[in-house]
Amino acid sequence: MTDRRILAEFSYELKPVIKGYNRRTLYIDLGGKKIESKPVSDMMIDKFVGGKGFDLYLMWHGVKDDTKWNDPENELCIAFGPLCGNTSYPGSGKSIVTTISPLTGIPVDCNVGGHFGPYAKFSGWDAIEIQGKADEEVIVYIDGDAGKVKIMSAPDKETNSHILAENLINEFAENPDKRQFVSVVSAGQGAENVLISCLNFSFWDKRRKVARLKQAGRGGTGTVLRDKKLKALVVKYSGLKGDTNNPVDLETLQKTGLKLHKEIEEGDATQCRMREVGTAHLVEIMNDYDLLPVKNFKYGQSDEASSLSSGEFKKLFTQGLPDGCWFGCSLSCCKAVDGFVPRTGPYKGQTVSVDGPEYETVGGCGSNLCIWDPKDVVELNFYCDTYGIDTISFGTSCALPWNAMSMES
Repeated sequence: MTDRRILAEFSYELKPVIKGYNRRTLYIDLGGKKIESKPVSDMMIDKFVGGKGFDLYLMWHGVKDDTKWNDPENELCIAFGPLCGNTSYPGSGKSIVTTISPLTGIPVDCNVGGHFGPYAKFSGWDAIEIQGKADEEVIVYIDGDAGKVKIMSAPDKETNSHILAENLINEFAENPDKRQFVSVVSAGQGAENVLISCLNFSFWDKRRKVARLKQAGRGGTGTVLRDKKLKALVVKYSGLKGDTNNPVDLETLQKTGLKLHKEIEEGDATQCRMREVGTAHLVEIMNDYDLLPVKNFKYGQSDEASSLSSGEFKKLFTQGLPDGCWFGCSLSCCKAVDGFVPRTGPYKGQTVSVDGPEYETVGGCGSNLCIWDPKDVVELNFYCDTYGIDTISFGTSCALPWNAMSMES
């Protein structure tokens, strides 16, 4: 275990979620080493419903007109809507991340899956609001079982997400059998050097025995995290039940969720095929309709796109596993390439599990760059993820020379 110092600690009362809300948000000032609970008003619930609304409300009251992305008062907000974590309904494991973007100078929001949002929700918080800059590398640890939040020193040598997330899950889980109750938010070394960064939200895959990653991808969210010297957010919660979210009308929600589960079960194999190939099923559709990005969107179609079709990625994706990023989600769209061995870079020759690629990565880091080997796309996907780089922004940036070539010709 890493030798950590507790820099600040806050205890709070554990309470059940009522009608989808905890009625409190968690505020953390890294510079002042301050942790406190803020109340959620009826007005916030009525007018700012959901993760995006809460994020924007907190940021509105936390930043100034002239706040820049790297100012201490810039906030990194992560919020969870009233149905977050409900295991009766597909797609409920989402969080919304909002911050002032290093790329645009205005607020950006990202939608991301994984276990962090539900666990933070059930640990007692409707949103997390992070401000200030630490004077040393730190992690924030939310213990939803004990009712404690800690700012801790982070002397960890590792930064890159596929290793750091696994290390922290192993450290904060009580034993290996409880690793699925811990989730980590991190960004790798790439986020320290470029603005096109992302945040990686982890979930422990007990079948593969690896920490898998989902991305809050756009706008430089990872750069803000690392600028604050925040190495990671860690949450632990082990009390999950079917009614932990305690929605207003659980019976109706369960009936609606069951209906949707049935539609997915009956229609997926002949429609989207998410359980086989995830969102990669869109590649051939976009190519057929002249919408696939090729040469920085100079073209929307290519004869070579067949080599990046979902059929090719199906050969790489592990089949037959319930690939959901939250319990109860029957879409199973979080495909993975297991046993992948990078052929280049610092992880050359090591065996890793790669999440995706999603359609956006295939389009951005494949066809848009005229890279037609699916294994090359998987390798780019792996390095972007662990370094904390948004694959869409990376692919578009690298494709810019196609415009220059067009102008010269």
